[in-house]
Amino acid sequence: MTTITLPAVSLQPGTVAFLQRSPHKLFINNEWTAPSSGETFLTINPATGQPLGEVALAHAADVDAAVATARTAFNDGPWRTMSGAERGNLLWKVADLIEQHADELAELETLDNGKPLRVSRNGDIPFAARHFRYYAGWASKLEGSTIPVSIPNQFVYTLREPMGVVGLIIPWNFPLLMAAWKLAPALAAGNTVILKPAEQTPLTALRLADIFVEAGFPPGVVNVLTGPGLPTGAALTAHMGVNKVAFTGSTEVGRKIMAAAAGSNLKRVSLELGGKSPNVIFADADLSKAVRGATWAVFSTAGQECVAGSRLFVEAPVYEQVVEGLAAQAARVRVGDGFSKAHIGPIISAGQLERIMGYISSGREQGAQIVTGGERLGGDLANGYFLPPTIFTHQDDSLALVQEEIFGPVVAVT
Repeated sequence: MTTITLPAVSLQPGTVAFLQRSPHKLFINNEWTAPSSGETFLTINPATGQPLGEVALAHAADVDAAVATARTAFNDGPWRTMSGAERGNLLWKVADLIEQHADELAELETLDNGKPLRVSRNGDIPFAARHFRYYAGWASKLEGSTIPVSIPNQFVYTLREPMGVVGLIIPWNFPLLMAAWKLAPALAAGNTVILKPAEQTPLTALRLADIFVEAGFPPGVVNVLTGPGLPTGAALTAHMGVNKVAFTGSTEVGRKIMAAAAGSNLKRVSLELGGKSPNVIFADADLSKAVRGATWAVFSTAGQECVAGSRLFVEAPVYEQVVEGLAAQAARVRVGDGFSKAHIGPIISAGQLERIMGYISSGREQGAQIVTGGERLGGDLANGYFLPPTIFTHQDDSLALVQEEIFGPVVAVT
């Protein structure tokens, strides 16, 4: 049994009670189920490098069990005959319960992901609740259409029906919010679902499973499997009993999911993948506003967003002025534990921090000039995975740090 290390801050009683449930099991058919292999993995607090708990590692047999119960719930359970209005009422209850447990969910999000508590509490959690409310309204409004035809005595119409069992795979940068984005529309349409959170941030998804039970969802409608891409994600995406996979994550993994879908039952996929988003500042811009906007476009969430503005193009007459202003703004960004007054928290994991440092090293080696940042933070933050805002200047758009998604607080200015 792994010892859980809690931060030296006051936590909600519900947060502590949930963490003390470690090792956390799989959620299948409205029940907490031990993994078939007995294997677990650790979820780590990125601000301290210490374990928050053990989590069940789902293998192919567990995916089989979850798909079977989801299929039964879809084909034979009360979910199949439930009206859209009834489904909407259940989703509304989920939103109510998210708001009721918002402080606890925010603490779990910050512990597992590292983002500042105020961001979790004032951003991620309320927006997750709003998403369930939005799709609660749509559940009763899934309309078909009638089609005029030239053949006499024929009545032709379309009817929208749920797809069946849907696999939902979400990333670690917005764990609960991404879960809401995937779960709410799939459930509103009448599907049954298997949610696989990122292995780095499973806790709020597991806590959300409790909320679905409390809201009154029938068994088998919502299932939560935890584990990494291999074996858990691979088994889910290749499963012949899954009708669709919705994935948010890297382009590399997205390609693998498309291949798995094609190689199994030609299941449908929706993929929200990586990006390398540019910002452009022209000489006639309000430079103070432009620089401030560019700063938070890349450094918000420690750059761990697919829309992070990690490429910045600046018109030549104001280039030096913008670089100086960006460096001044970066110096004001407070990096620290999510329970402090930090603006941004840690990088999600030691592996991701190492990956980012690799881009920083290659940028230096390839001739890019570092203006500020670029070194892991020490002192009181040495045990966590902290990196300050990092700014490169360059004139070579072929550099890896310019062309590839870094997913960290690094911007390349041309």
